[in-house]
Amino acid sequence: MTRWLTEEEQRTWQAFIRMRQRLDAALAAGLAEHSLSMADYELMVALSATPQGCMRAKELAAEVCWDKSRLSKQLARMAARGLVDRRPAEDDARGIVVSLTDVGRAVLGRAAPEHVELVREVFVDRWSETESAAIRSLSAKVVAASDERSALPG
Repeated sequence: MTRWLTEEEQRTWQAFIRMRQRLDAALAAGLAEHSLSMADYELMVALSATPQGCMRAKELAAEVCWDKSRLSKQLARMAARGLVDRRPAEDDARGIVVSLTDVGRAVLGRAAPEHVELVREVFVDRWSETESAAIRSLSAKVVAASDERSALPG
């Protein structure tokens, strides 16, 4: 039996969807000023967070929750623009190691401060500490439920 959303639950869900859409649009517009997409930025941040600035493609895909095909296509576009480099893994001929190039680091270095300021302006600075704690708590619950569901067979 389907458990349809109540009117209040539907309003909450729609409010979340609108917030996510507007936030994504604002962040995408900010990154576009640096000729970056949200996908570019997400991968570049993940790579820059590693001590060596590189990781295996399989690990990168897991980090950003992307499938192999999507990651491969995005990395090809980024490599063509000189943002990342892909090379065979030394210990596994089938594996690929992805790294930020000097160009990628420079572009990220220019984009990141403005991106963080935009995140503050449209998101972080809008909440009290109590609201921030609630968002972290709710986010953790949704992530856990999503991870649990994705671990189910089939």
